[in-house]
Amino acid sequence: MAAVANDWPSEGELLVCTIKNVRENGAYLSLDTYPGKEGFVFIGEIATGWVRNIRTHVREGQRVVAKVIGVKVERQSISLSIKSVSEERRRSTLQSWKNEQRASQIMRVAAERVGWDDEKTEAISDEMREAFGSLYGALEECAINEGALAESGFQGSWMGVVTELAIENIIPPFVEIRGKFDIEVWGPEGVGAIKDALHSAEACAEGVEDVVLPCHYDGAPHYRIDIRAPDYPTAESVWEAAQKAATQSIGSVEGSIAIERL
Repeated sequence: MAAVANDWPSEGELLVCTIKNVRENGAYLSLDTYPGKEGFVFIGEIATGWVRNIRTHVREGQRVVAKVIGVKVERQSISLSIKSVSEERRRSTLQSWKNEQRASQIMRVAAERVGWDDEKTEAISDEMREAFGSLYGALEECAINEGALAESGFQGSWMGVVTELAIENIIPPFVEIRGKFDIEVWGPEGVGAIKDALHSAEACAEGVEDVVLPCHYDGAPHYRIDIRAPDYPTAESVWEAAQKAATQSIGSVEGSIAIERL
Protein backbone atom coordinates (compact mmCIF):
# COMPACT_ATOMS: atom_id res chain seq x y z
CA MET A 1 0.00 0.00 0.00
CA ALA A 2 1.38 3.41 -0.94
CA ALA A 3 2.47 5.85 1.75
CA VAL A 4 -0.22 8.25 2.97
CA ALA A 5 2.08 11.25 2.69
CA ASN A 6 5.75 12.06 2.74
CA ASP A 7 7.39 10.83 5.95
CA TRP A 8 4.19 9.13 7.06
CA PRO A 9 3.79 5.36 7.33
CA SER A 10 1.27 3.37 5.34
CA GLU A 11 -1.64 1.48 6.79
CA GLY A 12 -0.56 -2.15 7.16
CA GLU A 13 3.14 -1.29 7.38
CA LEU A 14 5.26 -2.95 10.06
CA LEU A 15 7.39 -0.54 12.07
CA VAL A 16 10.17 -0.82 14.60
CA CYS A 17 9.13 1.28 17.60
CA THR A 18 10.22 2.10 21.13
CA ILE A 19 7.73 2.24 24.00
CA LYS A 20 7.77 5.86 25.17
CA ASN A 21 4.97 6.12 27.71
CA VAL A 22 2.68 3.44 29.15
CA ARG A 23 -0.85 4.46 30.24
CA GLU A 24 -3.72 2.46 31.66
CA ASN A 25 -5.55 2.43 28.33
CA GLY A 26 -2.57 1.93 26.03
CA ALA A 27 0.94 3.06 25.21
CA TYR A 28 2.64 5.78 23.19
CA LEU A 29 5.39 4.58 20.87
CA SER A 30 8.20 6.45 19.17
CA LEU A 31 8.54 5.26 15.59
CA ASP A 32 12.19 4.35 15.10
CA THR A 33 11.51 3.81 11.40
CA TYR A 34 10.07 7.35 11.11
CA PRO A 35 12.14 9.57 13.43
CA GLY A 36 10.07 12.27 15.08
CA LYS A 37 6.77 10.45 14.66
CA GLU A 38 4.68 8.92 17.45
CA GLY A 39 1.91 6.34 17.49
CA PHE A 40 -0.54 4.94 20.00
CA VAL A 41 -1.45 1.34 20.82
CA PHE A 42 -4.77 0.90 22.58
CA ILE A 43 -4.78 -1.72 25.30
CA GLY A 44 -6.89 -4.05 23.15
CA GLU A 45 -4.09 -4.10 20.54
CA ILE A 46 -1.29 -4.85 22.99
CA ALA A 47 -1.72 -8.64 23.15
CA THR A 48 -4.19 -11.35 22.30
CA GLY A 49 -6.72 -12.14 24.99
CA TRP A 50 -7.65 -9.99 27.95
CA VAL A 51 -4.92 -7.65 29.14
CA ARG A 52 -5.44 -7.20 32.88
CA ASN A 53 -2.28 -5.19 33.51
CA ILE A 54 -0.72 -3.50 30.50
CA ARG A 55 2.65 -3.23 32.25
CA THR A 56 3.03 -6.99 32.27
CA HIS A 57 3.22 -6.83 28.45
CA VAL A 58 5.12 -3.60 27.67
CA ARG A 59 7.50 -1.28 29.46
CA GLU A 60 9.10 2.08 28.76
CA GLY A 61 12.22 1.78 26.61
CA GLN A 62 11.22 -1.59 25.17
CA ARG A 63 11.73 -2.02 21.41
CA VAL A 64 8.78 -3.63 19.64
CA VAL A 65 7.43 -4.18 16.15
CA ALA A 66 3.96 -2.77 15.56
CA LYS A 67 1.54 -2.78 12.62
CA VAL A 68 0.00 0.46 11.41
CA ILE A 69 -3.79 0.10 11.58
CA GLY A 70 -4.75 3.73 11.04
CA VAL A 71 -3.20 7.00 9.89
CA LYS A 72 -4.86 10.43 10.15
CA VAL A 73 -2.42 12.98 8.84
CA GLU A 74 -4.72 15.92 9.53
CA ARG A 75 -4.86 14.90 13.21
CA GLN A 76 -1.21 13.88 13.33
CA SER A 77 -2.44 10.49 14.57
CA ILE A 78 -1.06 7.00 14.00
CA SER A 79 -2.83 3.96 15.45
CA LEU A 80 -0.77 0.83 15.98
CA SER A 81 -1.21 -2.82 16.90
CA ILE A 82 1.38 -5.06 18.54
CA LYS A 83 -0.78 -8.17 18.78
CA SER A 84 -1.27 -8.27 14.99
CA VAL A 85 2.43 -8.99 14.38
CA SER A 86 3.46 -12.65 14.35
CA GLU A 87 6.71 -13.69 16.00
CA GLU A 88 8.23 -14.57 12.62
CA ARG A 89 7.40 -11.18 11.13
CA ARG A 90 8.56 -9.43 14.29
CA ARG A 91 11.99 -11.06 14.06
CA SER A 92 12.24 -10.41 10.32
CA THR A 93 11.24 -6.74 10.60
CA LEU A 94 13.58 -6.13 13.52
CA GLN A 95 16.49 -7.78 11.71
CA SER A 96 15.86 -5.73 8.56
CA TRP A 97 15.81 -2.55 10.63
CA LYS A 98 19.06 -3.51 12.37
CA ASN A 99 20.61 -4.26 8.98
CA GLU A 100 19.64 -0.82 7.66
CA GLN A 101 21.09 0.83 10.77
CA ARG A 102 24.33 -1.04 10.22
CA ALA A 103 24.38 -0.12 6.54
CA SER A 104 23.90 3.57 7.38
CA GLN A 105 26.84 3.38 9.78
CA ILE A 106 29.03 1.83 7.08
CA MET A 107 28.06 4.63 4.70
CA ARG A 108 28.98 7.23 7.33
CA VAL A 109 32.42 5.65 7.61
CA ALA A 110 32.71 5.69 3.82
CA ALA A 111 31.67 9.35 3.78
CA GLU A 112 34.46 10.24 6.20
CA ARG A 113 37.01 8.50 4.00
CA VAL A 114 35.91 10.15 0.74
CA GLY A 115 35.01 13.54 2.20
CA TRP A 116 31.24 13.64 1.71
CA ASP A 117 28.93 15.84 3.76
CA ASP A 118 25.65 14.51 5.19
CA GLU A 119 23.63 15.65 2.17
CA LYS A 120 25.90 13.89 -0.31
CA THR A 121 25.97 10.75 1.83
CA GLU A 122 22.17 10.57 2.00
CA ALA A 123 21.82 11.28 -1.73
CA ILE A 124 24.14 8.39 -2.67
CA SER A 125 22.50 6.14 -0.08
CA ASP A 126 19.07 6.89 -1.57
CA GLU A 127 20.34 6.06 -5.05
CA MET A 128 21.68 2.76 -3.74
CA ARG A 129 18.34 1.99 -2.04
CA GLU A 130 16.52 2.67 -5.30
CA ALA A 131 18.87 0.45 -7.29
CA PHE A 132 19.02 -2.48 -4.86
CA GLY A 133 15.82 -2.24 -2.80
CA SER A 134 17.56 -1.34 0.47
CA LEU A 135 20.86 0.12 1.59
CA TYR A 136 21.86 -3.11 3.31
CA GLY A 137 20.89 -5.02 0.17
CA ALA A 138 23.22 -2.80 -1.84
CA LEU A 139 26.13 -3.39 0.52
CA GLU A 140 25.41 -7.10 0.66
CA GLU A 141 25.57 -7.23 -3.15
CA CYS A 142 28.92 -5.41 -2.97
CA ALA A 143 30.18 -8.07 -0.55
CA ILE A 144 28.97 -10.80 -2.92
CA ASN A 145 30.13 -9.19 -6.15
CA GLU A 146 32.85 -6.54 -6.16
CA GLY A 147 31.48 -5.11 -9.41
CA ALA A 148 27.89 -4.73 -8.19
CA LEU A 149 27.86 -0.92 -8.08
CA ALA A 150 29.48 -0.51 -11.49
CA GLU A 151 27.11 -3.06 -13.01
CA SER A 152 24.19 -1.01 -11.65
CA GLY A 153 25.44 2.16 -13.36
CA PHE A 154 27.26 3.89 -10.51
CA GLN A 155 30.52 5.69 -11.16
CA GLY A 156 33.34 7.16 -9.12
CA SER A 157 36.33 6.19 -7.03
CA TRP A 158 34.07 6.11 -3.94
CA MET A 159 32.75 2.73 -5.10
CA GLY A 160 36.01 1.06 -4.15
CA VAL A 161 35.80 2.47 -0.62
CA VAL A 162 32.18 1.36 -0.15
CA THR A 163 32.87 -2.09 -1.59
CA GLU A 164 35.92 -2.57 0.63
CA LEU A 165 33.91 -1.63 3.73
CA ALA A 166 31.08 -3.95 2.68
CA ILE A 167 33.47 -6.88 2.28
CA GLU A 168 35.05 -6.11 5.68
CA ASN A 169 31.80 -5.67 7.60
CA ILE A 170 29.09 -7.79 5.99
CA ILE A 171 29.03 -11.56 5.83
CA PRO A 172 27.00 -12.43 2.72
CA PRO A 173 25.26 -15.79 2.16
CA PHE A 174 27.72 -16.38 -0.68
CA VAL A 175 30.24 -14.54 -2.87
CA GLU A 176 30.76 -14.48 -6.61
CA ILE A 177 33.84 -13.95 -8.75
CA ARG A 178 34.10 -14.06 -12.52
CA GLY A 179 36.84 -14.68 -15.03
CA LYS A 180 37.31 -15.15 -18.75
CA PHE A 181 39.16 -17.73 -20.83
CA ASP A 182 40.02 -16.86 -24.43
CA ILE A 183 40.75 -20.25 -25.98
CA GLU A 184 41.85 -21.09 -29.51
CA VAL A 185 42.77 -24.54 -30.81
CA TRP A 186 44.22 -24.92 -34.30
CA GLY A 187 45.22 -28.56 -34.01
CA PRO A 188 43.04 -31.51 -35.12
CA GLU A 189 41.39 -31.75 -31.67
CA GLY A 190 39.43 -28.54 -32.35
CA VAL A 191 36.28 -27.89 -30.34
CA GLY A 192 36.73 -31.13 -28.42
CA ALA A 193 39.90 -29.78 -26.81
CA ILE A 194 38.11 -26.59 -25.77
CA LYS A 195 35.33 -28.63 -24.17
CA ASP A 196 37.90 -30.73 -22.33
CA ALA A 197 39.59 -27.59 -20.98
CA LEU A 198 36.29 -26.15 -19.74
CA HIS A 199 35.26 -29.46 -18.19
CA SER A 200 38.59 -29.63 -16.37
CA ALA A 201 37.96 -26.13 -14.99
CA GLU A 202 34.45 -27.04 -13.85
CA ALA A 203 35.76 -30.18 -12.17
CA CYS A 204 37.77 -28.00 -9.78
CA ALA A 205 34.55 -27.20 -7.91
CA GLU A 206 33.60 -30.83 -7.47
CA GLY A 207 33.88 -31.95 -3.89
CA VAL A 208 34.23 -28.38 -2.60
CA GLU A 209 31.29 -27.70 -0.32
CA ASP A 210 28.80 -25.04 -1.47
CA VAL A 211 30.85 -24.10 -4.56
CA VAL A 212 29.41 -23.87 -8.07
CA LEU A 213 31.53 -23.24 -11.16
CA PRO A 214 29.68 -23.10 -14.50
CA CYS A 215 31.43 -22.12 -17.75
CA HIS A 216 29.51 -20.05 -20.30
CA TYR A 217 30.06 -19.56 -24.03
CA ASP A 218 30.27 -15.81 -24.82
CA GLY A 219 31.11 -16.18 -28.51
CA ALA A 220 34.34 -17.71 -29.80
CA PRO A 221 36.97 -17.54 -28.50
CA HIS A 222 35.50 -16.13 -25.26
CA TYR A 223 34.32 -18.32 -22.36
CA ARG A 224 33.09 -16.87 -19.05
CA ILE A 225 33.73 -18.62 -15.75
CA ASP A 226 31.39 -17.81 -12.85
CA ILE A 227 32.30 -19.03 -9.38
CA ARG A 228 29.87 -18.93 -6.45
CA ALA A 229 31.33 -19.87 -3.06
CA PRO A 230 30.64 -19.32 0.66
CA ASP A 231 33.59 -16.89 1.00
CA TYR A 232 36.29 -15.15 -1.04
CA PRO A 233 39.25 -17.35 0.03
CA THR A 234 37.37 -20.44 -1.18
CA ALA A 235 36.33 -18.74 -4.42
CA GLU A 236 39.88 -17.55 -5.11
CA SER A 237 41.29 -21.01 -4.41
CA VAL A 238 38.89 -22.62 -6.87
CA TRP A 239 39.64 -19.89 -9.44
CA GLU A 240 43.37 -20.58 -9.18
CA ALA A 241 42.77 -24.31 -9.59
CA ALA A 242 40.47 -23.72 -12.59
CA GLN A 243 43.09 -21.58 -14.33
CA LYS A 244 45.77 -24.22 -13.79
CA ALA A 245 43.53 -27.08 -14.96
CA ALA A 246 42.42 -25.30 -18.14
CA THR A 247 45.98 -24.18 -18.97
CA GLN A 248 47.33 -27.71 -18.56
CA SER A 249 44.54 -29.09 -20.72
CA ILE A 250 45.19 -26.66 -23.58
CA GLY A 251 48.94 -27.18 -23.17
CA SER A 252 48.53 -30.76 -24.31
CA VAL A 253 47.22 -29.74 -27.74
CA GLU A 254 48.04 -27.18 -30.41
CA GLY A 255 46.29 -24.12 -29.05
CA SER A 256 46.44 -21.12 -26.75
CA ILE A 257 44.62 -19.79 -23.71
CA ALA A 258 44.52 -16.23 -22.32
CA ILE A 259 43.03 -15.72 -18.87
CA GLU A 260 41.51 -12.56 -17.42
CA ARG A 261 39.82 -11.87 -14.09
CA LEU A 262 36.65 -9.82 -14.65
